[in-house]
Amino acid sequence: MNPRNIARVGGLALTTALLVGVSAPAMAGSFYLQEQSTRGAGRAYSGEGADTGVQSLWWNPAAIARSGRQAYVGVHGLILDSSVDDRGSTINYNLPAPTPPFPAGTILSGSTPVGGNPHVHDVVESGLVPNFAIAQPIGDRFTVGLAVQAPYNFTTKYEANDFARYDAMTSELRSANVGVVLAAKVTDWLDVGVGFDAQYVKAKLTSAMPNIPTVAGVAPVVLIPAATDGFNSLEGDGWDYGWNVGAQAHFNKLDLGLSYRSKIEHDLDGDINISGLTGPLAVANVAANGNANFNTPWFATLSGRYHVNEKLTLNAQVNRIGWSEFDAIRVHYNTTDSAIVQNYKDVTTGAIGFDYAVDPTMTVRGGIGYDPTPTRDGQRTARIPDGDRMLYSAGLSKTMGSVTFDGAVTYIDIDKSKVVETRDVYGNGLAISNILAESSGSGVGFSVGATWNF
Repeated sequence: MNPRNIARVGGLALTTALLVGVSAPAMAGSFYLQEQSTRGAGRAYSGEGADTGVQSLWWNPAAIARSGRQAYVGVHGLILDSSVDDRGSTINYNLPAPTPPFPAGTILSGSTPVGGNPHVHDVVESGLVPNFAIAQPIGDRFTVGLAVQAPYNFTTKYEANDFARYDAMTSELRSANVGVVLAAKVTDWLDVGVGFDAQYVKAKLTSAMPNIPTVAGVAPVVLIPAATDGFNSLEGDGWDYGWNVGAQAHFNKLDLGLSYRSKIEHDLDGDINISGLTGPLAVANVAANGNANFNTPWFATLSGRYHVNEKLTLNAQVNRIGWSEFDAIRVHYNTTDSAIVQNYKDVTTGAIGFDYAVDPTMTVRGGIGYDPTPTRDGQRTARIPDGDRMLYSAGLSKTMGSVTFDGAVTYIDIDKSKVVETRDVYGNGLAISNILAESSGSGVGFSVGATWNF
């Protein structure tokens, strides 16, 4: 394939990845997608930072230093079974009492069940995500690469009559990461690489807002919930930038990789809409331009591959992920500033796996991965009802001429987790949402792809 054709393939893949409106639920912690390689999917993403070729670019920019000219296209999908069940969610009110019969200035405090559908199935949407990468050597030592990935994608949905509506209705995140990489062979055993990332993110968050209930009775006081809820939405998008560096060491039987990918500070411009509030709350209805700020995490990866013999290779990888950067989503519109607290924690993930060459044209793989959730117990929201997960993967590669076809399947076992979120809906103590729920889920992931060597 000549350079002009390479450019055409690259442009087509870039356009497709940015414009195709597909979504995929995260198979890693929270809203992160590690599905950037069909080959890697077959071994639970173990050894990716130490492997060579364009499929490993997300984990290590040094991976293409010895790849030669390559192009890769892959598609990943997930069928997920997820449920969130109410375990006693309430709304607490602190209301000015009607006068009479109460003395002026009296505040009535009371709690009522949230009500609504207590069992929500298929909360997390299933979907697809594509990715693409290409590498072109320049002389004997240098290689440039381009990769288009979707590292952050997640969608959860609740209906207007579900118990979790005051915490979350729609939570949607889409991303496209365009990475440009330069890699170099420093010595006969050491490679280094550096990359620049341009990352586009589009987000949408919606939820219901309770209107003021009616007060009935005196002793005891009875709170009768309003017949209708208000509604609020936040939508925004924008481009922001980051970087990554890495190195690989190649010995007789051992390959080692070390890499770091920076956090990205996102600033999304968009729209804020609040509607449907009645009575004294009606003044809070608004439609305005605004922006939202949040950070995606940094990644540090240590990876190894040990070639036992000509057929068998053992793989291992440890990732430290700086999820504490995602501490809050900060929103500004008109003269209002607010923060949706997330308070994520840093986590360490790990995976082990193997590659076995059945013959020179066919390789089978397997792997197991552990991925703990960055969400904290006691602060887990209905938007991302995440839990610790185990990945069990199997894969197969078949080479036909200059093309290698990859396929993989992964079973994801997600631990049950408690969803606990207390939120002051209006920021003044008037209505406090207390979500108490339990989430559970599992999924099956499928990956297919092809790599051209030319």
